[in-house]
Amino acid sequence: MKYQGVLKKMPTENLETIQYYLDMGSDFLNMNQLLGKTIEMTFEKYECLNCHLNKQIYRQGFCKNCFFETPNAGDWIMRPELSTAHLGIEDRDLEYEKRVQLKPHIVYLANSSNVKVGVTRKQQVPTRWIDQGAHEAIEIVEVPNRYLAGITEVALKEFVADKTNWRKMLKNDIEDANLLEWREKLKAYIPEEAKEYFIDNNSETHLNFPVNKYPEKPKSLNIVKEQSYTGTLVGIKGQYLIFEDQTVFNVRANEGLVVTINTI
Repeated sequence: MKYQGVLKKMPTENLETIQYYLDMGSDFLNMNQLLGKTIEMTFEKYECLNCHLNKQIYRQGFCKNCFFETPNAGDWIMRPELSTAHLGIEDRDLEYEKRVQLKPHIVYLANSSNVKVGVTRKQQVPTRWIDQGAHEAIEIVEVPNRYLAGITEVALKEFVADKTNWRKMLKNDIEDANLLEWREKLKAYIPEEAKEYFIDNNSETHLNFPVNKYPEKPKSLNIVKEQSYTGTLVGIKGQYLIFEDQTVFNVRANEGLVVTINTI
């Protein structure tokens, strides 16, 4: 079967084993059903997720012009502490920024390659943890806007990592951590403005990824450079497809690429 569409982050369902889907426009593939199958993937062209033109992708699925213009790519997205909608100050589109920034946000600890701190909108729990390949996570604070979450993350990353080592995550080179203990240890460093939002009555969330075989030496696929790749799918973790020959493909990092997928 052949499918063609523009790559976007895979939607997921947190069931007993996480279910992954690939939106190919007119088709919606359950990627779990392709485990053990041979897949041929071919790069066709670019399609910016904002203007939909065939222009080289710059970052986050956008062409260069759109990346610097669309409110979907404002600096506050990657750096929540730069949020200003709570002050009524516009970055690129105040109405959009109010809709996103002035919603409940969670500051959390997740363990994927190591314990790290992160920020997400409340409605994105546990999706955000799945996307990072975390096998366990816990919420620390729930605040009413993105700015408070951002300054809390900035304060806590003085004491804990804020990045995932993707190679360790994909190799499953992980150790279980007591996130309850970590949360208590970090409590003292939460900024005064956010202390009242501390959560102390929840437990860890554990996540189970559909992986039959982890790569020992994962090598990242550049589908634009290679143009075409064929391999047997053996796992999915984070937003990565894992193949039997230890090739890995980050779907989210390749948003905005139009590909043809042929299941053999």
